[in-house]
Amino acid sequence: MKPTLFVPLLLAAGCAVAAQRASVPAVELHGHHFSTELATDDASREHGLMMRTQLPPDHSMLFVFPDSEPRWFWMKNTLVPLDILYFDTDRKLVSMQLDVPPCKADPCPSYPSDAPARYVLELAAGTARNIGAQTGDALTIEGNVGTVR
Repeated sequence: MKPTLFVPLLLAAGCAVAAQRASVPAVELHGHHFSTELATDDASREHGLMMRTQLPPDHSMLFVFPDSEPRWFWMKNTLVPLDILYFDTDRKLVSMQLDVPPCKADPCPSYPSDAPARYVLELAAGTARNIGAQTGDALTIEGNVGTVR
């Protein structure tokens, strides 16, 4: 292949990968990248990660709310332990609930934020500690969140 043809092909391939990556939602926290599922309406936020038997270590669920206020999550019908991280409107980490166990019987306890939050990120239990996440860390959201209701 001629060098003059190789460079445009390489650039086109790089653009295609970047476009594909931008269309798949992902988040970055403390220098670590996670693919993510979005929960942006009441129904998806209520269902969350219920009935999942596993959550890969490089995967997450991002709950996006239309406003910022104190939040609390519970683990009803959630079968895997999780880290629950709460972020403010500026996507700064304000609170963490780590190694939250599944709820095996009602009543299920709730796990509150220590401050108002607009974004909540769920990761496999132990992930926040493994990556060194700390209060004040910034959450970067890649891709389009879409409409939040």
